[in-house]
Parts: sequence; C-alpha cells; structure tokens
Amino acid sequence: MSVRPTGQHAVIFIFITVLIDMIGFGLIIPVMPELIEELTGLQADDAAILGAWLMVSYAAMQFVFAPIVGGLSDRFGRKPVLLAALAGFTIDYLVMGFAPVFWLLLVGRILAGIFGASYSTANAFIADITPPEQRAARFGLIGAAFGVGFTLGPAIGGFLGDNFGPRAPFFAAAILAGANFVYGLIVLPETLKPENRRKFDIRRANPLGSLLQMRKYPAVLVLMLAIFLMLLGHSVYPAIWSYYTDFKFGWGPREIGLSLMAVGLSSAIVQGGLTRVLVPKLGEWRAITISLTLAVIAYALYGLASTGWMVYAIILFAALGGIGQPALQGVMSRLVPSNAQGELQGAMTSLQSLSMIIGPLVMSRLFSHFSEDEAAVTFPGAPFLLASALTLIALMIGLSARRHDPGPAVKPVLPSASVSDPAE
Repeated sequence: MSVRPTGQHAVIFIFITVLIDMIGFGLIIPVMPELIEELTGLQADDAAILGAWLMVSYAAMQFVFAPIVGGLSDRFGRKPVLLAALAGFTIDYLVMGFAPVFWLLLVGRILAGIFGASYSTANAFIADITPPEQRAARFGLIGAAFGVGFTLGPAIGGFLGDNFGPRAPFFAAAILAGANFVYGLIVLPETLKPENRRKFDIRRANPLGSLLQMRKYPAVLVLMLAIFLMLLGHSVYPAIWSYYTDFKFGWGPREIGLSLMAVGLSSAIVQGGLTRVLVPKLGEWRAITISLTLAVIAYALYGLASTGWMVYAIILFAALGGIGQPALQGVMSRLVPSNAQGELQGAMTSLQSLSMIIGPLVMSRLFSHFSEDEAAVTFPGAPFLLASALTLIALMIGLSARRHDPGPAVKPVLPSASVSDPAE
C-alpha cells in the first residue's frame, strides 16, 4: 500500500473514529442493565454484577491486544488496521444487538475490547502526520473526541433506549461504525512509510514485551509510569461519581447526568481547543507542571466539597488539568523513532486499560469502606483524596524525566538491527 500525502480529511477521520468508538461505548451504558435483565431474568442487583464483568472483559481485552494491534500497524501500516477495526465494530454491534443469550453479549464485549485496541493505532497515525512540536495539540484533539463521545453517547443511548427499546443503541452504533468505515476507505491515506515498517514479533507485541522494548528509552518508561498513576487517579470518575454525588448531595439520575455532561463538555473544550493554544505558549513541560498541579487541587476539592453547587465550580477548574496528558504524550512521541510509534501507543493503551481494571476496584472499595454505616469515620470523598495523591506522585515522577528530553529539535535515531533484537 503506497503512502499518499495526508490532508485535513485524515485528521477528521481519526477524530471521528475515536468519537464513534466513545459514542458507541457510551450508547449502550443506559440500556445495558435492562438488556441483561431481559436476557437473564435477574433483578437489578444481580444484573449489576454481570454488568461489571462486561466492563472488566472489555478493559482486559484492550490491555492484552493494544500492543498486538500497535505492532501490526507498525508492520502493515495504519490504514488496514483502522479499517479492520471499524469493520469489526460494525459486525460486533450487530451481534450484540441481536444477542438472544447473555454469553453472546459477553463475547460481543470481548470482541469490542479487541477492536477498541485500535485507539493505539489512531495515536500512532497522529504521530506519523504531525510535526513533533504540534503533537500535543493533535493528541488533545483526540482527547476532545473522548470528551464529546462521553457526553453524547449516554444521552443518545438513553433516548434511543426509552423510545425504541434496549437493543436500538447497538444498531445505531453499528450504523455509525459502518459509515465511518466507508468514509475511511475513500479518504484515509496510509501514513507509515515503507522504510519505517518492521517485522511483527509476538515477543514484543504483548503488554510485557512492549513495555520491555521501552527500556531503550528510559525517559519514556518514567513518563509511562507517571501517566499510569494519572490514569489510576482519573478512574475515580467512572468508579464512584454517581454513587458519591448520590450519597453526599442526594442527586438523582438527572443531576448526575447533567454533571457528567458538564465534565465531558469542559474536557472536550480544553483538550480540543485550549490545548493547541496553551501548550505551544507554555511549552510542554510547563504545561505538564501546571495542569497536573491543578488536577491535584481539583481532586482534593471534590473530596472536600460540602454542597452540590461546588461541584460545578470544581469541574471548570479541573478541566484545565486536561492539557497534561496530551503534553506528556507529545514528549514521549518525540523520544521514540518513527518505526516504534505503534508500539509506544500500544503500550500506552494497555496501561490505560490496566488502570481501568485496577482503579475502579480500588476506588469503589475505598468509597464503600468510608460510606458504610459502621465506618469509624464517614468520609465518602476519600477516593478523591487518593486520586489527588496519585496525581501528585505522577507529577513528581514525570518531572524527573525532564532532564532526559533533548527537545523537539532533536530527532530520535532509528535503532539498528542487532542479534539481541531481531525484530528491528
């Protein structure tokens, strides 16, 4: 497959791909309990347990397959991997929409986790077509797609579920994925040059192997640890937000939904718009320092908030912390060569998935411990203070790698082939 010049259509396609991935994920959240009850006959409390297994299976598959998908994109190019994922999503959502039994729904979520691992390829695509000094802004655009998708998905899914039944959102997600597949088939160029491709090696295309390959770039390993701790802290949102605001402020579904919409919209505005303005002006490292410091403060304020109106003020404040991860990703993408971008992004996606396996388990358990009637101290905001501490540690670890960054003007050298690393 030849490499054609990229244009604005390519960037739009990647944005839409990630947006559809998140909308598709969010579409099914409001109707999943009803569908599980329909398929199993269980009551809501038991259905919630099965729902948790669906979430864990999705995240676990992304953890395992993100490096594999990233490695395949380093071997065969970005376009075939992205198109294959979209085709897979189209079929998978149809399977889940028609699923007559629960185990088929579980298979569908497992497959969705595998196809969703293509997020690593989307980031590698962005790294291919973007100059190093502009990558933070482009990664921020991808973050904005997450925010918009997180905002629109549940709202659309709830509307479709209420009016057309619990299976309708699955068919809507299939239509979206199929339409984007056709769009990508027409407009998407290949961005990975033939000379930058390399052999696929399963020894490195796995979560442990991809992390071990990053040993060549010590600063990248340090920054990956920082991002992992950030993501662990960020998992407090999906883990306890609904339960925390209900317990502490007495919010119902409407108030919780509006607050989550505010989180998604503010995140999209910051990452999609302000990132491209603030990061070039501040510089990546200053942006990282300021944003993570704001996040540390915001998490603590959430945990200490005494009335509901404070939450909205904190949401606006916390959103400014959203420029930190794109800036960190921009630095890391500069520190690895062109033929390792897929591998880097695969390792990053695995870490993100791992955080979504560990984080919710820890945060929900901490919330339960400090919220139960027999607790020695009732403090439901404890998980937010843990998130604040994790982000503070991430900030200190991340800044320790700054001395190893030569700056955007210095390009990393492609590793030469060696006996010890035949895959190069």
